[in-house]
Amino acid sequence: MISKIDKNKDRLKRHARIRKKISGTSECPRLSVYRSLNHIYAQIIDDVAGNTLVACSTVEKALAKEIKGKSKSEVAVVVGKKLAEKALAKGIKQVVFDRGGYLYTGRVKALADGAREAGLDF
Repeated sequence: MISKIDKNKDRLKRHARIRKKISGTSECPRLSVYRSLNHIYAQIIDDVAGNTLVACSTVEKALAKEIKGKSKSEVAVVVGKKLAEKALAKGIKQVVFDRGGYLYTGRVKALADGAREAGLDF
């Protein structure tokens, strides 16, 4: 019998491999991305203190008007820009990007490009 490959299990392995190498500090926190089938979530995290400094996602009511009628990639750009605006307001300019085990393409890349466009450095 042919068994189906668990893609999320493979992603979690990649994510664990990435997390061995990168960690967020208070000077340079980690921008973590998670994407589900319908939504995308991003957080800026200080791993030393164990705090989420800034978060943004497509489930926020404040973004509902901005994302209505857009494709998933366009929505990811909006989330990236909004996250960067919130981060800059808190004085965060430099982050390290954690793609969460996903390939750096599509919505993950769009979110990163939106954050860079709005002023975050990584």
